[in-house]
Parts: sequence; structure tokens; C-alpha cells
Amino acid sequence: MKNDQWRELLSLLGGEKLESVPCGFIIDSPWLPNWAGMSRLDYMSSEQMWFQANLKANREFPECWFFPGFWSEFGMCSETSAFGVKLRFGENEFPFPEKILPDLEAVSSLPAPDPRTDGLLPMILKRLVVTRERIETEGHTIRFAISRGPLNIASFLAGTTEFLTAIKTEPERVRLLLDKVTAFVSDWLEVQRESLPSIDGLLILDDIVGFLGEEDFREFALPYLKRLFKGSGTAVRFFHNDSPCLVSAPYLEECEINLFNFGMQNTLQEVRKLTGPRVTLMGNVPSVEVMAEGTPEAVRGSVKNILQSLESTSRVILSCAGGMPPGVPTENIQAFLEAAREG
Repeated sequence: MKNDQWRELLSLLGGEKLESVPCGFIIDSPWLPNWAGMSRLDYMSSEQMWFQANLKANREFPECWFFPGFWSEFGMCSETSAFGVKLRFGENEFPFPEKILPDLEAVSSLPAPDPRTDGLLPMILKRLVVTRERIETEGHTIRFAISRGPLNIASFLAGTTEFLTAIKTEPERVRLLLDKVTAFVSDWLEVQRESLPSIDGLLILDDIVGFLGEEDFREFALPYLKRLFKGSGTAVRFFHNDSPCLVSAPYLEECEINLFNFGMQNTLQEVRKLTGPRVTLMGNVPSVEVMAEGTPEAVRGSVKNILQSLESTSRVILSCAGGMPPGVPTENIQAFLEAAREG
């Protein structure tokens, strides 16, 4: 993010009302490479193409807040790679990690990865370190330490169905798995912060949280989110969960999360009632149906409907529901920004 955008974000999180409602999007490999005219594999394998794609987005839409900004990542293979999983990369497919645990009994022998040396993590970090000067020359600063969340990573290691089933059938082994993964995520976030002193924000992405009922959320998600966010000492504590959030949203403030990007299952007003007034909300134009597949007129209409429905624009960032999906055209983003400016 640019320094002035970062300052405005901090003001917004603190409850100040900005001159206009800001627009922001999470952008990464599902959308950015194809929009920039390259394959996903080119984007991930070429430092130069990765840099140019991110730069193109920031130059094309200078008023947008792009989160986390110049995100160095290999999709869902990023953190899971440190555990030794088999990774699959197609020319223009989403990267996919194959599960590594044959069953939950194997959790006890799961090694503790070192994010400084294991999997793709050293390359992810090195890409930021070696391009930092170029990023800063363009007026941007690396602000976020980023990781998928504990349940998300655990579900890839064990298999999503197997992991969710084991919450009911093998809870002790699930807790052991989550303890190991959370310790790894904590280390990975700290390595990023040590390597890039400009970082003053955390971004954790975990959609599996939304598949739990309240009792299971309190036991198998809440303690681990608290471990990562609470007392982190960062100014921005950003959580992304674009699966249902009715269960988790009331607990975000307890975790000291102050920025929340959620899915299309609920409106901004509904989520606001659940989170309370102190969590900044980021949403909530439907990602696929409107942003990717809709017309510019449909995008404008959706943005205007959201603005008209809000009792207050305090602590609101206009965005799509979840991250920017594949296939969103330039004209739809321009229509989004125009509608936000018009109010």
C-alpha cells in the first residue's frame, strides 16, 4: 500500500470518517495474472512478471486500496509446502497441494516445519526482500505478514472431509494438529516481520472457520485465532473468511481483529450487528455474479444499493465479497469506483 493509503486505513480503523468511502480489494493469483495478460504459472514462476502484474493493477486503479499489496504467494501451496506435501502447478490452473496425512493417527509424527528453510516459504520471502527497493521506489510499502489460517492449512494436510469429520470423532488428534499448525503459522508470521521491518499488519485467511457450528468454533477455531491475533502488537489485524460468518463474527473483537472481509451470505448491516461497531468491515458486492459475470451497470447498481442501505459509512471499505475472483474485467472495477465516488 502507498503511505497515504496506509495512514487513511489506520484513521478508518480508529473510527475517523474519511472524505469518501474507500474502495479496496484482496488481489492475488486467482484474478491478477489473467487480468494482466499472463498465465498463473508465468506469474508465480517469474519475479519480473509478478512485479509487473501488481504494478499494473496499482497504476490502473490508483485510488484502490489493494490488500495486502504485492502479495508474494503460490496459492494454497504456499504454507502447506513447508510440511512436505506434493504440489501441483498447471499452466493456468489453481495450484493444489495433495494431502499428506493418511489418517489422523499420523498427526503425532507430523514434523514441525522451519519457515526459514522449508517448502516454498524461503522463495516467497526472498521475492519480497529482493524487490522491496523497487516496490518502495514506486511509492508502496510492504505492510502485511500473511498466512492461511490454522484450520485452512490443517484441512489441506488431512483432507477437508476427513478433517471436519475428525472434529467429531477424534477431537484430541484435531487439537494436536491445530496446535502444531498454529505454532508453525505464528513462526511464519514472525519470520516475515523480522525480515521486513515495515510490516505492521497481519492478514490471516481461513474459510474453514465458516463450516463450524458455535460449539465447535469455540473449541477448534477461537483459541487458535486468538493465539495469532491477540497481543500481536500490529496496527492492522485483518481476517478473511468468505464462507458463512454468523457463528464467528460475534467473536472477532474478542480476538482483537479490527478488519474483516467476508462472503456474500450476509449483508454489511447484518454482519455489523454481529461484530459490533469497532470492527471495520470490507465488502460486499457479490464476487462472481456481479463483479465477474455482471455488466458495469449491474456493478454500479450493487454499489449504490449498498451505500443507500448503510446507516453509517464509518469503518466500512467497499469491496467484493471475499477476494477478487477470476475474470473480473477492467470496466467492472472502473464502474465500481465511479459508483463509490458518486455515492
